[in-house]
Amino acid sequence: MRIPSAIRRLLGPALLIGIWWVAASTAGDNSRRLPGPDAVLATGIELLRSGQLPDAIAASLQRVTTGVVLGVSAGVMLALLSGLFRIGEDLIDAPVHILRALPALALVPLAILWFGIGELPKVLLIAWATCFPVYLNTFAGIRSVDRSYDELARSLQLGRWTAVRRIVVPGALPGLLVGLRYSLTLGWLVLVVSEQINASSGLGQLMTDARQFFRTDVMFVCLLVYGLLGWLSDRFVRLLERHLLSWRREYTRP
Repeated sequence: MRIPSAIRRLLGPALLIGIWWVAASTAGDNSRRLPGPDAVLATGIELLRSGQLPDAIAASLQRVTTGVVLGVSAGVMLALLSGLFRIGEDLIDAPVHILRALPALALVPLAILWFGIGELPKVLLIAWATCFPVYLNTFAGIRSVDRSYDELARSLQLGRWTAVRRIVVPGALPGLLVGLRYSLTLGWLVLVVSEQINASSGLGQLMTDARQFFRTDVMFVCLLVYGLLGWLSDRFVRLLERHLLSWRREYTRP
């Protein structure tokens, strides 16, 4: 008897919850440090009813969305300039590789010094982290387009920008979407740290308050929400892949 794919996908999370439950049950006096799934669920329901969790999620979503849009836009633009023009590659590629070696989290002190402790440094740190995966994968996608298509474009007398729109962009789209998946994951990771910069709202602020009062159950709720939002972001990109790359055989499977 074949198990439906939807049930198979639930087996992994169910196993993790089971391990968590067993670990919490055997914690004994340390149960406050490692609350069980039932305690975390009860706390999550309480935070939902009070409105704290929805408000925190909305604030965090706004930050990560703004940062990802800025970072992805910058990455795509730089990749197009560098991938389509040799002079663009000469001017852009090396500086981008130098800058991407600088970890976003190490830039937190400078971001505070330059931009203060408001929303701007949080958004800019997310944009910084999300720019480079999109650039690298989009650039690789542009350069991996089969050169025979150039001859096809010339034989059809297509203009340069028409060829870019009809040939280069579709060929680079798989790489761009892979970069977007990496960028969304990095966006949530950087958000966790950036929201520790004197945030007055968001999941990070909720975790900071919970740490001060040793509310590990609230901290677990926030961590689970971060993980769930990251998973939903990844699923969103997977849906985009199925829609935008339906012309590729591997994305036509049910």
